[in-house]
Amino acid sequence: MSLSDEVMTELRKDYIYNLMVKGEREDGRAFDQYREITIDTNVIERAEGSARVQLGDTLLVVGVKIQPGAPFPDTPDQGVIITNLELIPLASPVFEAGPPREDAIELARVVDRGVRESGAIDLSKLCITPGEKVWMVFIDVHVLDDGGNIMDAAALGAIASLLTAKVPAKRFNIGEEDMDVPMRDVPVSITAVDIGGTIMLDPSLDEESIAGTKLTVTSNQEGAISAMQKSGVHPLTTEQISYIVDIAIDKAKEIREKFLVI
Repeated sequence: MSLSDEVMTELRKDYIYNLMVKGEREDGRAFDQYREITIDTNVIERAEGSARVQLGDTLLVVGVKIQPGAPFPDTPDQGVIITNLELIPLASPVFEAGPPREDAIELARVVDRGVRESGAIDLSKLCITPGEKVWMVFIDVHVLDDGGNIMDAAALGAIASLLTAKVPAKRFNIGEEDMDVPMRDVPVSITAVDIGGTIMLDPSLDEESIAGTKLTVTSNQEGAISAMQKSGVHPLTTEQISYIVDIAIDKAKEIREKFLVI
């Protein structure tokens, strides 16, 4: 980073801090308010399921491919979920071509964990022949524009894609009719950041860049926590964690009802 870039970063940081002290954010939102969310499904013709998600300035596309394959040895009668996330160079000046970045791997793992640990998919219904053949569900996230909070946008896109996906039984001569992916829950991820002791939901790119720490909480329809992920070097107090968990569960209900109706 050049000296001029460092100066601009510090000026931006001071600006966001000064707004925060006055109880304001750069885009005029309340601290617990999300940016506008738009979800369009069936946007990729050759995918079994797909979605395009716009969360503020963040834009990404998720595609789901499903094909038969071997089960994991420890779960011989359950389908397989594999999640990949790609941060393409066009999405941000800091993204580079090549092997997956560490943050891309982390994002993919949290999205995968939210789907898996919530039991969103009934994996037992994706078994074809126990110990030999099951349906494998590949979730691929492609980030097109990074405007902050990729995590929540990716999680929304994954679930929206799965809710509209079809298992291609006819194509693989495994059944006479294609079937819906056996969904039984709609987990929603909510991300909060700590900036100078103040908790903000759905951080913008600038807010993420100066946040001391970030916590993502994924909850299911019953309000139970399915996954949590903390990043950043600054610690959170017990009170802050409790506050984030409570507000994340409430906010997830709000988003789920508005955008993800089974």
